[in-house]
Amino acid sequence: MPARYREQLQKHSVPQLVVTIDTEVSCLLLYPLVEWEVIEQKLQALPSFNRAARRIQRLLIGHATELELDSNGRLLLPPLLREYAKLDKKIMLVGQGKKFEVWDEEEWHSGRAAWLVEEKNPNDELPPELQSLAL
Repeated sequence: MPARYREQLQKHSVPQLVVTIDTEVSCLLLYPLVEWEVIEQKLQALPSFNRAARRIQRLLIGHATELELDSNGRLLLPPLLREYAKLDKKIMLVGQGKKFEVWDEEEWHSGRAAWLVEEKNPNDELPPELQSLAL
């Protein structure tokens, strides 16, 4: 974890982080514990009989793993999550406001190139229950 982010996390007395998968792309989502608790409450409030909501609950909550920075500011990511995100030698830590995304460097660069030229698909509408959920 870069020093500037470590300092911010320590300022808010948040040595613990939660990592989970991104359900749409092969990267990991890394949250300070206090931010994850808000997301988890919202996820648990979703209707469990909605297939899309249940899928999201299973994947995000099911893969959620608490982590702590070691004394050198490093995190040990579980093998299952490293495999999911195709993490090998070089990774990218991408700030996303209240969370980080953890990417394999090559995956990040190829995804970024594709997103820059991608057009919005009108069929990509979220269910109403998920439209107000900020991950």
